[in-house]
Amino acid sequence: MQVLRAIGRFLWTLPRRLLIGLVRGYQLIISPHLPDTCRYTPSCSHYAIEAFQKYGAVRGLILTLWRLARCHPWGGYGYDPPRWFGEPRPESPNPEHP
Repeated sequence: MQVLRAIGRFLWTLPRRLLIGLVRGYQLIISPHLPDTCRYTPSCSHYAIEAFQKYGAVRGLILTLWRLARCHPWGGYGYDPPRWFGEPRPESPNPEHP
């Protein structure tokens, strides 16, 4: 019975781990060749990993796409950790960040 639970847990978390692996691949292979222009803290790739870890594959992907849509020159800036729609905005760990 424990083997079936372990297999089920593995299959349930597989999409989340695959998405995190894709983001890590981006961080290791592509990101070092791009200029550092993040407007937000954490960066979009770190945000994606946190969102997948906290909310799973589907909700994490929705939050990541929403964040990427806001990441442009006329978008916001500052401390913006992953949070589901309607959750209160947490305080910034750095008082200098809005």
